[in-house]
Amino acid sequence: MTPTRPGPLVGLVIVVGLVTWAVVRQFYDELPIVPWTAIPTVLLLALGEAYSGWVTKARIARKPDTKPVEPLAVARLAALAKASAYAGAVFAGVFAGFALFTVQMLTKETPRFEFFIATGSFLAFVVLIGAALYLEHSCRIPKGPEDQQPK
Repeated sequence: MTPTRPGPLVGLVIVVGLVTWAVVRQFYDELPIVPWTAIPTVLLLALGEAYSGWVTKARIARKPDTKPVEPLAVARLAALAKASAYAGAVFAGVFAGFALFTVQMLTKETPRFEFFIATGSFLAFVVLIGAALYLEHSCRIPKGPEDQQPK
């Protein structure tokens, strides 16, 4: 499995954001109000992934007072991190597209409320992407002295 690169994630956010903006533009009046509950939920997920990355990094490095980590557990965490990064990029794009549409109507109460919720949700998903990339980075096996010498 190759490491996740930020470039495709940014591209995914932009493409999904533009598609969402186009869809919301057509159907805004028929859509329900954007829920605020995504913000704390996603921030808690990001906190969990960041903490898992911190603990995993210490366990892989065999810091004192840590147990060795099982290789299969590291592979599962890396898969979780990769999936979270891509899912976070998709949802960040959805909320970015929604915020792009509602920013034009800040003088009205409901769209202004939805703009702030969509922007907060977008930022929460960006934090999740960062935590997922950190967790994935933490799952890497450190290079030993024999791996660092040129051959």
